[in-house]
Amino acid sequence: MRVFVAGGTGALGRALIPQLLENGYQVTGLVRTPEKGETLKAMGADSVIADPLNREELTEAIIAAKPEVIVHQLTALAQFGSFKRFDQEYALTNRFRTEVTDTMLAAARVIGARRFIAQSSCGWPFARVGGPIKKEDDPLDPNPPAQFDETLAAIRYLEDTLLQTTDIQTVVLRYGFFYGPGTAIAQDGAIATLIREGKMPIVGKGSGVWSFIHILDAARATVVAVSQGAPGIYNIVDSEPVPVAEWLPLLAQVLGAPPPPTVPAWIAKLAIGEGGVSLMTQVRGGSNRKAISGLGWQPMFPNYRQGFLKGL
Repeated sequence: MRVFVAGGTGALGRALIPQLLENGYQVTGLVRTPEKGETLKAMGADSVIADPLNREELTEAIIAAKPEVIVHQLTALAQFGSFKRFDQEYALTNRFRTEVTDTMLAAARVIGARRFIAQSSCGWPFARVGGPIKKEDDPLDPNPPAQFDETLAAIRYLEDTLLQTTDIQTVVLRYGFFYGPGTAIAQDGAIATLIREGKMPIVGKGSGVWSFIHILDAARATVVAVSQGAPGIYNIVDSEPVPVAEWLPLLAQVLGAPPPPTVPAWIAKLAIGEGGVSLMTQVRGGSNRKAISGLGWQPMFPNYRQGFLKGL
């Protein structure tokens, strides 16, 4: 089966493409430079060079590859650095989730692709009311924090567009917070650096609930979704959502860093903005029960403790 992967050289793509190849799929990855094409070649995949924001180039690339399944993993977050400028940092990713999604779906129809899989986010987009763990049909936040509203609007657009598509099997994978090699939460990752430098404190009571997923588990779930599961939305997270006040000290310990300091929310807001404070104090986690039952998938690392200890 031919699979077209857009976003094949990011952390998830680098974990995903080898697994697709191991499972017998013929993979073509979309890249923006010849150097990234060499990266895919080294993995054993084909590549095609195109600007995803150029509708004609992207359409021609997809038609040339003739995939039966398209996997949309395009993001532009390698240099992400500020929760206070969240929407600005996500501006290009938001275009990938809106206009590029439309281009890819149109190309999928031209070639008669059977299935279309797209990346979304689990956790912070949920409404910050009710219990700490949300299912796929729970509502998204109607009033996101300042500087998060454009990004949430792009997520909502992507999900609504795919859910309203009936002529192609569409699957939305809402990934939790990534950790593991190549991510920000790795031995050499950006968040690990902040923790070692004492620059990632517990804000307030640290009551924000995070759902994590190891990058290899996220890739495994994506491989399964290529051929299995009914169309719809799936939370791709581990089995134990956890408050910041619990996971952050453990991660610091695993990294050999000092215990994280605690700061009041009003002080933290000056540095990380309303959205950053919300991530630390208000966000909800996600349930993976639908993914386990509907995709037949199980995470190798069932919780953050095992993953932090064995998977960084």
